[in-house]
Amino acid sequence: MKKSYLLVAGLCFSIPALAQSLPEKTGVNSMMGIAPKTDDFIRSVAWSDLFEIQSSQIALSDPSLKTFASKMIADHQKTSSELKQLLSTSNMATTPPSSIDDTHQKKLETLQGLHGDSFVSQYRKDQISAHKDALSLFRRYARSGENEALKKWAGDTIPILEEHLKMAENLPR
Repeated sequence: MKKSYLLVAGLCFSIPALAQSLPEKTGVNSMMGIAPKTDDFIRSVAWSDLFEIQSSQIALSDPSLKTFASKMIADHQKTSSELKQLLSTSNMATTPPSSIDDTHQKKLETLQGLHGDSFVSQYRKDQISAHKDALSLFRRYARSGENEALKKWAGDTIPILEEHLKMAENLPR
Protein backbone atom coordinates (compact mmCIF):
# COMPACT_ATOMS: atom_id res chain seq x y z
CA MET A 1 0.00 0.00 0.00
CA LYS A 2 2.84 2.34 0.90
CA LYS A 3 4.42 1.71 -2.51
CA SER A 4 1.18 2.70 -4.24
CA TYR A 5 1.12 6.03 -2.42
CA LEU A 6 4.73 6.68 -3.36
CA LEU A 7 3.99 5.86 -6.99
CA VAL A 8 0.94 8.15 -7.07
CA ALA A 9 2.88 10.95 -5.34
CA GLY A 10 5.72 10.54 -7.82
CA LEU A 11 3.32 10.73 -10.75
CA CYS A 12 1.67 13.84 -9.35
CA PHE A 13 5.00 15.61 -9.16
CA SER A 14 6.21 14.42 -12.57
CA ILE A 15 3.04 15.12 -14.57
CA PRO A 16 3.32 18.93 -14.31
CA ALA A 17 6.89 18.74 -15.60
CA LEU A 18 5.79 16.60 -18.53
CA ALA A 19 2.65 18.64 -19.16
CA GLN A 20 4.65 21.84 -19.38
CA SER A 21 6.09 20.66 -22.70
CA LEU A 22 2.96 18.89 -23.90
CA PRO A 23 1.45 21.85 -25.81
CA GLU A 24 4.68 22.29 -27.76
CA LYS A 25 5.15 18.55 -28.32
CA THR A 26 1.63 18.07 -29.62
CA GLY A 27 1.66 21.14 -31.85
CA VAL A 28 -1.09 22.93 -29.94
CA ASN A 29 1.14 25.97 -29.35
CA SER A 30 2.02 26.12 -33.03
CA MET A 31 -1.60 25.88 -34.16
CA MET A 32 -2.60 28.63 -31.75
CA GLY A 33 0.46 30.82 -32.43
CA ILE A 34 1.58 30.62 -28.79
CA ALA A 35 5.27 31.06 -27.98
CA PRO A 36 6.97 28.06 -26.44
CA LYS A 37 8.38 28.23 -22.94
CA THR A 38 12.07 29.11 -23.00
CA ASP A 39 13.23 25.60 -22.04
CA ASP A 40 11.03 24.11 -24.79
CA PHE A 41 12.42 26.61 -27.30
CA ILE A 42 16.01 25.74 -26.39
CA ARG A 43 15.39 21.98 -26.57
CA SER A 44 13.52 22.27 -29.86
CA VAL A 45 16.24 24.39 -31.44
CA ALA A 46 18.96 22.00 -30.29
CA TRP A 47 17.13 18.91 -31.56
CA SER A 48 16.34 20.61 -34.84
CA ASP A 49 19.98 21.63 -35.34
CA LEU A 50 21.20 18.14 -34.49
CA PHE A 51 18.78 16.62 -36.98
CA GLU A 52 19.73 19.09 -39.71
CA ILE A 53 23.43 18.41 -39.17
CA GLN A 54 23.17 14.62 -38.95
CA SER A 55 20.74 14.20 -41.84
CA SER A 56 22.82 16.52 -43.99
CA GLN A 57 25.98 14.58 -43.18
CA ILE A 58 24.26 11.54 -44.67
CA ALA A 59 23.14 13.59 -47.69
CA LEU A 60 26.70 14.70 -48.50
CA SER A 61 27.20 11.46 -50.44
CA ASP A 62 24.58 12.45 -53.04
CA PRO A 63 26.02 14.89 -55.61
CA SER A 64 22.63 16.56 -56.17
CA LEU A 65 22.37 17.39 -52.46
CA LYS A 66 26.00 18.12 -51.57
CA THR A 67 25.89 21.94 -51.83
CA PHE A 68 22.67 22.24 -49.84
CA ALA A 69 23.77 19.64 -47.27
CA SER A 70 27.09 21.41 -46.73
CA LYS A 71 25.29 24.70 -46.13
CA MET A 72 22.88 23.06 -43.68
CA ILE A 73 25.76 21.57 -41.70
CA ALA A 74 27.66 24.87 -41.53
CA ASP A 75 24.64 27.04 -40.77
CA HIS A 76 23.16 24.74 -38.14
CA GLN A 77 26.52 24.26 -36.43
CA LYS A 78 26.66 28.05 -36.30
CA THR A 79 23.19 28.41 -34.77
CA SER A 80 24.01 25.69 -32.22
CA SER A 81 27.16 27.55 -31.27
CA GLU A 82 25.32 30.88 -31.09
CA LEU A 83 22.64 29.36 -28.85
CA LYS A 84 25.22 27.90 -26.46
CA GLN A 85 27.10 31.21 -26.36
CA LEU A 86 23.90 33.14 -25.74
CA LEU A 87 22.90 30.83 -22.91
CA SER A 88 26.35 31.18 -21.38
CA THR A 89 26.48 34.98 -21.57
CA SER A 90 22.90 35.29 -20.31
CA ASN A 91 23.72 33.11 -17.30
CA MET A 92 20.79 30.84 -18.08
CA ALA A 93 20.73 27.55 -16.20
CA THR A 94 19.34 25.64 -19.18
CA THR A 95 21.72 23.62 -21.31
CA PRO A 96 20.69 22.37 -24.73
CA PRO A 97 20.53 18.61 -25.20
CA SER A 98 23.61 17.09 -26.79
CA SER A 99 21.79 14.16 -28.37
CA ILE A 100 18.84 13.93 -30.69
CA ASP A 101 15.32 13.11 -29.47
CA ASP A 102 13.42 9.93 -30.41
CA THR A 103 11.26 11.59 -33.08
CA HIS A 104 14.26 12.93 -34.99
CA GLN A 105 16.21 9.72 -34.41
CA LYS A 106 13.47 7.73 -36.16
CA LYS A 107 13.65 10.13 -39.13
CA LEU A 108 17.41 9.63 -39.30
CA GLU A 109 17.01 5.86 -39.21
CA THR A 110 14.50 6.07 -42.06
CA LEU A 111 16.93 8.16 -44.12
CA GLN A 112 19.78 5.75 -43.41
CA GLY A 113 17.72 2.92 -44.91
CA LEU A 114 17.04 4.74 -48.17
CA HIS A 115 19.13 5.13 -51.32
CA GLY A 116 19.00 6.97 -54.62
CA ASP A 117 15.80 8.77 -55.56
CA SER A 118 13.99 7.50 -52.46
CA PHE A 119 16.64 9.06 -50.26
CA VAL A 120 16.63 12.36 -52.17
CA SER A 121 12.84 12.57 -52.00
CA GLN A 122 12.68 11.81 -48.26
CA TYR A 123 15.57 14.17 -47.44
CA ARG A 124 13.82 16.98 -49.36
CA LYS A 125 10.53 16.28 -47.58
CA ASP A 126 12.25 16.21 -44.16
CA GLN A 127 14.10 19.47 -44.88
CA ILE A 128 10.95 21.29 -45.95
CA SER A 129 9.04 20.05 -42.92
CA ALA A 130 11.89 20.79 -40.50
CA HIS A 131 12.34 24.32 -41.79
CA LYS A 132 8.61 25.07 -41.69
CA ASP A 133 8.54 23.84 -38.09
CA ALA A 134 11.64 25.87 -37.23
CA LEU A 135 10.16 29.01 -38.76
CA SER A 136 7.00 28.59 -36.71
CA LEU A 137 9.02 28.05 -33.55
CA PHE A 138 11.36 31.01 -34.13
CA ARG A 139 8.57 33.39 -35.19
CA ARG A 140 6.47 32.54 -32.16
CA TYR A 141 9.38 32.93 -29.78
CA ALA A 142 10.62 36.16 -31.42
CA ARG A 143 7.13 37.63 -31.10
CA SER A 144 6.38 36.75 -27.48
CA GLY A 145 9.07 34.59 -25.88
CA GLU A 146 10.08 34.97 -22.24
CA ASN A 147 13.77 35.85 -22.62
CA GLU A 148 14.67 39.12 -24.38
CA ALA A 149 18.11 37.97 -25.60
CA LEU A 150 16.65 34.75 -27.04
CA LYS A 151 13.76 36.71 -28.60
CA LYS A 152 16.22 38.97 -30.43
CA TRP A 153 18.34 36.03 -31.57
CA ALA A 154 15.24 34.18 -32.77
CA GLY A 155 14.16 37.22 -34.78
CA ASP A 156 17.63 37.66 -36.25
CA THR A 157 17.70 33.97 -37.29
CA ILE A 158 14.36 33.95 -39.12
CA PRO A 159 15.73 35.25 -42.49
CA ILE A 160 18.30 32.43 -42.55
CA LEU A 161 15.59 29.84 -41.92
CA GLU A 162 13.43 31.39 -44.66
CA GLU A 163 16.38 31.07 -47.06
CA HIS A 164 16.86 27.44 -46.01
CA LEU A 165 13.19 26.68 -46.67
CA LYS A 166 13.35 28.18 -50.16
CA MET A 167 16.50 26.19 -50.89
CA ALA A 168 14.90 22.97 -49.59
CA GLU A 169 11.83 23.53 -51.77
CA ASN A 170 14.16 23.77 -54.78
CA LEU A 171 15.93 20.46 -54.09
CA PRO A 172 15.42 17.66 -56.62
CA ARG A 173 12.23 15.68 -56.14
